[in-house]
Amino acid sequence: MKTIRITSAILLLFASCNDLDLNPLSEGSSETWYRNEDEVNMACAHLFNIDFWDSELTRNSTAGGGYSHDWTDTYTDDWTARASLSAVTSATINSQTNVVTITWAYAYRCIAAANRVIANLSHASTNLTAEKIAHYEAVARFARASQYAKLIFLYGDVPYYTDVLAIEAAMDLGRTDKQTILAAIYDDYDFAATHLPENYSGNTIQYPTKGAAYAMKARIALYMGDWTAARDAAKACMDLGVYSLYPDFYTLFLSKTKNSSESVFATPRSVALGVVIPGAGRAKEPLTRIAGGFGNGGPSWDLLCAFLCADGLPIDESPQYDPHEPFKNRDPRLAATIVPFQTPWLGYIHQPHPDSLTVLNLNTGMRQSNLDSRAVDQYASYNGLTWKKKIDEDWLDLLTDPDNTVIRYADVLLMYAEARIELGEIDASVTDVINQVRARAYGVDPGDIEAYPAVTETDPAALRRILRIERRMEFAFEGRRYADLIRWRLAGKALNKPIYGLLDVADLRERVVKPGGWFFPSVTPIDEDGIPDFSGMLQAGQILKLTDRKFDESKQYLWPIPAKEILTNPKLKQNPNY
Repeated sequence: MKTIRITSAILLLFASCNDLDLNPLSEGSSETWYRNEDEVNMACAHLFNIDFWDSELTRNSTAGGGYSHDWTDTYTDDWTARASLSAVTSATINSQTNVVTITWAYAYRCIAAANRVIANLSHASTNLTAEKIAHYEAVARFARASQYAKLIFLYGDVPYYTDVLAIEAAMDLGRTDKQTILAAIYDDYDFAATHLPENYSGNTIQYPTKGAAYAMKARIALYMGDWTAARDAAKACMDLGVYSLYPDFYTLFLSKTKNSSESVFATPRSVALGVVIPGAGRAKEPLTRIAGGFGNGGPSWDLLCAFLCADGLPIDESPQYDPHEPFKNRDPRLAATIVPFQTPWLGYIHQPHPDSLTVLNLNTGMRQSNLDSRAVDQYASYNGLTWKKKIDEDWLDLLTDPDNTVIRYADVLLMYAEARIELGEIDASVTDVINQVRARAYGVDPGDIEAYPAVTETDPAALRRILRIERRMEFAFEGRRYADLIRWRLAGKALNKPIYGLLDVADLRERVVKPGGWFFPSVTPIDEDGIPDFSGMLQAGQILKLTDRKFDESKQYLWPIPAKEILTNPKLKQNPNY
């Protein structure tokens, strides 16, 4: 057992604490609480309420909800939802945007709760050993470090405190330099790594592990450009020998796969206890129209074109690529991320072609009206693509409970590789870890280099490009793309591009299908950063511009400080240009 795994009683507690109380009832009062291990456990378990790690309580991040590490993909070039845009991709984000205020509030709520645990552990000193107290302090410091890591990445300099503050004192805090906070984050993770176990056994509540502390430290170090710390923390996680890549890429993300060998840190969900991907709308968004979903919210053409071909080359360089059959001869992760045409999906044969007016229902054996063709249903996917990763038949009843994976081992491996590339320390260990991740996608041993396009490149610039594309293919719809665009300073380039889709049905048949141009009429050029250029097809009248993404590089590499924080605390100054 390697990830956080919460018992049913504590998970039920999670489901009942979804407000912004500064002193939730689940924790009692600091004057009477923390007297025994049960009370300490309840206080510590509260720190891993899914609200703090995914913010899905806001139900719909595309409408301005809270910061969800999964649904930050809506802020990127991997995402298309008809012609709608998020506050980030419309460049309308401001100090009153809901995601800005909710993310800030929930991070500080968790920090305050962690500080209370640490400050009050001495109350249990007569009932707990010093070793136990150190363990619970490590749990709380892990949670605190993770929340501060999120804050400094998104907002830059933020208020920093480790005490239990009165309201008056909290309202008097200024912004602490993010590098000072980063050093404190490292200290918290180091303490956690020292006092947390490698794994848990028996029926004890299973909190974050030593490996989780190393992995999360590596992540924030990477995000802040501290390559040495990122390399060392990732290597420490790897050297534990606790984690391994799950053998099947597609099933790794399904609700039936719990606490996998690849999961380094996750928070649980449970249909039985009501902790699920919430809301019928949230679950229905990516489902096809024919399966009862909305067919709204899923992969962009940018993402489709980013996946390499089976020879390891981009689509505009590979002789294997056929724009009329875009799923053929591609990296297997494409077919595990986006539903290929003319394949079974959720009980039907999936085919968005405008002339496919009926499709086979695999449950009845009968053909029926094809609601996933825009010739039949005008609200079918505007670009013909459907999200597959993480989804299976469990989603059809609109209640699904896959683990909420915060970090997995493939990320640790690729962080290690990236840090060494940026340090100029390119050796066999760098290509080895990239090839471990890539070979898993092909279902082969990394040493069988004839069975997949193994990476052998050693030039730093070329290897950096390979690593970045590998991350995009591996982590699509896992919430990593937004952070990668921000830290690589590519958001301005990637997000100041239009979103494209299919022509209206009559034009699509006349200009694309009739001349034999379905799906793409021609090969899409890809630049050195993996960004596609669809302008040629647009100028030829073969595709439709749905809307324009926008990203304001003068300010959007940081989020604004919430307006109400500025108004109530004159010591807080706003980020530039907000």
